[in-house]
Amino acid sequence: MTVRSPGSARDARGGGVPLAGTRPRGPVIALLALAVAALLAGHRAVPGAPGTLLDTALPWIGLPVPLLIAVAMYRRAWTGLAVALVPLAVWLALFGLAFVPGTSSARHDLRVVSQNLYADNKDPRATVDRLIKSNADLIAVQEFRDGPFERKLDAAYPYAARRGTVALWGKVPLRGSQVVDLGLGWPRAIRVTAETSRGPVAVYVAHAGSARPGATRKRDVSVNKLAAAIKADPAKRIVLLGDLNTASTDRELGRLVPMLHEAQLTAGTGLGFTWPSSFPVTRPDHVLYRGVKAKAAKTLHTPGSDHRAVQADFSLDS
Repeated sequence: MTVRSPGSARDARGGGVPLAGTRPRGPVIALLALAVAALLAGHRAVPGAPGTLLDTALPWIGLPVPLLIAVAMYRRAWTGLAVALVPLAVWLALFGLAFVPGTSSARHDLRVVSQNLYADNKDPRATVDRLIKSNADLIAVQEFRDGPFERKLDAAYPYAARRGTVALWGKVPLRGSQVVDLGLGWPRAIRVTAETSRGPVAVYVAHAGSARPGATRKRDVSVNKLAAAIKADPAKRIVLLGDLNTASTDRELGRLVPMLHEAQLTAGTGLGFTWPSSFPVTRPDHVLYRGVKAKAAKTLHTPGSDHRAVQADFSLDS
């Protein structure tokens, strides 16, 4: 008769020979971890609508990793723990730099804010009040509709350009407003030249077509047309403000990169999610630019809208 010491059962669970009737947890944890790592690293290989959906949810794909690590440590499944560190490393490679403080600076030449006002907004005046308090030089609005709230903006900003459902207000002169055709049948994008004290800046305000799981054609067409317009634009300084219905991780946004950079990634901290405003899980709202320097970027929690606003400060030094 063999006598086991009380510690021998613990040793078996901790990584030795499993006890009869138990299952090793290490291989299961390792397989799950490798699946998460494969999704993170290979998301661009998934075609069509499933790929776009995976792109949009990409930061959240890493959510099981801390749980896998905790279970592996609890079970003392050291092989599983080692493999669980692989998706963690991939996630950090993809998103870690976003949490490193950017080049935030109090000095700036131009502050911009962009807000999807939300067509069903019950109190757009409250939304506008928060935007005005940002002390932005330019305020871009999407899902714009006529209303008394405009008087607040007109009083604070002497210059404005309105076309269709997008608009821009400025403390600096705005000239040459023209519609940018996004192929949606009505104006959802404009190009305006902002005449700053440091020279002109071409400003685009855009609201791309809607995107739903399995239904992204309108969004894709509009982003393609917007990218073509910006590519052909000879302006040295360009700032694009708007709701592009495209997450920062979505492959469709790549059509505007490397032509443009995202202010949140270069000068903000964190992923800057904006929708839905009550608990943001993705970032369809963007400030993109070229020919200027991003100094700071963040989101603003504005009342009334289902989107948070995005704000960025720029230096116009050449």
